[in-house]
This record gives sequence, C-alpha cells and structure tokens, in this order.
Amino acid sequence: MIHLLLAVIYLAFISLGLPDALLGSAWPTMYSEFGVPVSYAGIISMIIALGTILSSLMSDRMTRKLGTGKVTAVSVAMTAAALFGFSFSHSFWLLCLWAVPYGLGAGSVDASLNNYVALHYESHHMSWLHCMWGVGATLGPYIMGFALTGGQSWNQGYLYIALIQVVLTGILIFSLPLWNGRGRREHEEERRTGRALSPAEIIRIPGAKEVMLCFFCYCAIEQTSGLWASSYLTLYKGVPAETAARFAGMFFIGITVGRAVNGFIAMKLNDRQMIRMGQVIILAGIAVMLIPGPDMIPLAGLILTGLGCAPIYPCIIHSTPAHFGAERSQALIGIQMASAYVGTCLMPPVFGFVAEHITIALFPAYLLVLLILMAVMHELLDIKTAHAVMEKN
Repeated sequence: MIHLLLAVIYLAFISLGLPDALLGSAWPTMYSEFGVPVSYAGIISMIIALGTILSSLMSDRMTRKLGTGKVTAVSVAMTAAALFGFSFSHSFWLLCLWAVPYGLGAGSVDASLNNYVALHYESHHMSWLHCMWGVGATLGPYIMGFALTGGQSWNQGYLYIALIQVVLTGILIFSLPLWNGRGRREHEEERRTGRALSPAEIIRIPGAKEVMLCFFCYCAIEQTSGLWASSYLTLYKGVPAETAARFAGMFFIGITVGRAVNGFIAMKLNDRQMIRMGQVIILAGIAVMLIPGPDMIPLAGLILTGLGCAPIYPCIIHSTPAHFGAERSQALIGIQMASAYVGTCLMPPVFGFVAEHITIALFPAYLLVLLILMAVMHELLDIKTAHAVMEKN
C-alpha cells in the first residue's frame, strides 16, 4: 500500500507540472486572437502566481483540516476546472478569471504533497518526485504542440490537458483510502499535536527567514536562467538564435534528468551535502559561461547550471522537518513555496530591466550574486536551526 500511495503521489506531481508551460507555448497564437499586446501574458501569469502564493500560505491550515489526500484531490480538481475554463474561453478577461482557481489549485497541492513526502519518505524519493514534475512540465508543451500542428486551436490543447487532469482527479479520489495507512496515522497525530501558524509567527521561528531567502534565490536563479539564457547567448556571446533556444530548453531538461540521477546519489549523501554539491556545480556553470571561446563553452556552462539546480529545491524541502520539527514543517513548507513563487515572479523582470538599461552581459554576475546569497542563507539556516534544537534540548 505504501508503494501504491507513492505512485499516486508521483502521478499528482506529473499533473502539477502539466499546465505549467502551457501558457508560454500557446501564447504566440492566443494573443493575436484576443487582440491584446504580447506582454499581456504577464498579467495572466501574475494572477496565477498570486493565487499560488495565497494557497501556499493557507496550506498549513487546509492540510490540518482536510488531510493531504483530500487537499491534493480538491486542488487537482480545481486545476482541471480552470483548464476547462481556458479551453472554452474566447476573451482575455475570461482567461484572467479562470487564472484564479488555476493558481489556487497549484499552491495547495505543491505545499501539501511536498510536506507529506518530506515527513514520510527518504530524500531520494523527493528528488524523483520533482523529476515527475519535470516530466509533466515537458509533456504539456508537447501536447499543446500536437494540437496546434494538427490544425486544431490552442483551446483543444488546453482541453486535452484538462481531460488528463480529470482522470488524475478520479485516481486521487479513489486513492483516498490509501492515506489511511501508517503515513496517515502519523500525519493525523501531527495535526492533533500542533496548530496552524500565522505568517508572522512562522517568520519569527529561528531559520525561517533564511530558508525563505534560500527558496527566493533558488527560484530566481532557475527562472532567470530559463527566461534570459537564450538572449544572453545570442546577444552577447553571438550564438545562433536557433542553437541558443535549443540549449536554453536543455537547461530544464538538465534539471529533470539531474533530479532522476540525484535520487540515486541521495542514497549516499545527506540533504546538506546534496545542496552544497548543487551550489558548487552552479558556480562551475557560471564560471564556464564567462570563459571566452567557441559557442559550446557557454552552452556547456548553461547545462552545468541546470544540473546544479537539480538537487537544491527538493533537498531543502526534504530537510525542513529536520530543521524545524514535524509539527511545524507544513507551515514552513507553505511559506517556502510562497517565497519561491515571489522569486519566480520578481527577479526575472528585474534582470530584464538590468539587461535593457545596463547590459545583458551581466547575466552571469546576476546569477552569481543570487547564488552567493543563497549559499550564505543556507549555511546560516543550518547554524540557527542547530542552535535552536540545542536550546530546546
């Protein structure tokens, strides 16, 4: 039963990844149909992100009330409904309306499932869990591409993903009895012994601000690289646009493949070692991007950066119960998710401002500053939480 439940959790994370890249892949077709500027994709993206941040902050309260299984099923159902809404929408403002449940569904399932796996499974399962998100995020654009190249509209692409989400919702509903095993009993005990914490209370916990900044910086590095790497390679390094675009896509493939491999490495190394290993690899990738020479040098640096990103996010999440205690881990993971989405929303546009008004050549330096801040915050997190444990004992 435990292994069957784990398979269901993996499926849930595939469903979480499926819609993530749909807007980007379909927007070149969508915006002309709606008669809006191409930049309006940012409005929809921000609405989704705000909903995700809000539901992440509410995840502790919701999970304590309903349990992880029900929160996951309800969240995926909300996402399915939102995707159906997208598939039938023919105006920009309807998309904005459906973006609300889209974001609210994503944040709750992300925080709740991450906490459940952090509490009840080993670190290598967390890496593989986030690898499954990468599988979903990779499949989504392919399904949209299948619809568009087959002479269908972008609405059909969203409909296909919505139907997949409905099937996954059904699987999650029928799997609810699986949560009644050992893991659910432990989870229920944690809910009885603790209480939901407010954001202000969470921030005052020793190490909370540091782990929030870790997540903020990590997602800033990941999303800034994904958005601006291709432009940096083309405009500054002189790499042909088609080659740069292909390798920018390989950055995310590197994260996904890296997480699959890291699942095996995590059987030998602990979370702290995995995070430090990832930071060193990112540093190596940034250094390689700075080396002058043939096109393959900066391209290799970008792939290295993606591989370095692979272990950091899942390992910081998995170490949360060890740092803060099982009774507070859901609250901490919720606020970590919120910090991650703030970094995702805020820092890529900040670099866009830097690139436009100063120079895009600062791309590696921008990543380096974020990496140094993340590394410092992670070390302070270890020190502060270890000190808090000693004082408690």
